[in-house]
Amino acid sequence: MTPSPTVFDRFARWTEHQLGRSLTFVLAVLSIIVWGVTGPIFGWSDTWQLVINTGTTIVTFLMVFLIQNAQNRDTQALQLKLDELIRVNTAARNSLMGLEEKSQSEVEHIKSAWADLVSPEATPTAAKSAHP
Repeated sequence: MTPSPTVFDRFARWTEHQLGRSLTFVLAVLSIIVWGVTGPIFGWSDTWQLVINTGTTIVTFLMVFLIQNAQNRDTQALQLKLDELIRVNTAARNSLMGLEEKSQSEVEHIKSAWADLVSPEATPTAAKSAHP
């Protein structure tokens, strides 16, 4: 049984979909235009500037968390799909499953081992280009 999504999960997913639409971008641009047009009305005051600065700061701050949530979820789903492909492929190395959970030094060690396996001398295209 899969756990039901939390309120934050549902809100984050809905917000992602809404903010990724072209209409949302148009509304953001229109907001900036309206703010710019009202500059002379408010005499280009500090308060007028503070409105846009505060608004954009708050939106940016909140969006960082929503974007990170989306990226974490997407990365985890992608890793699970890749792990499944590795698991069902008999020629694949199961030792690579869960690689994202290893430390940076372990990943670097595995990467250098793979680089040795895929040296230019070991690839068929390098052999063909060496002997025209």
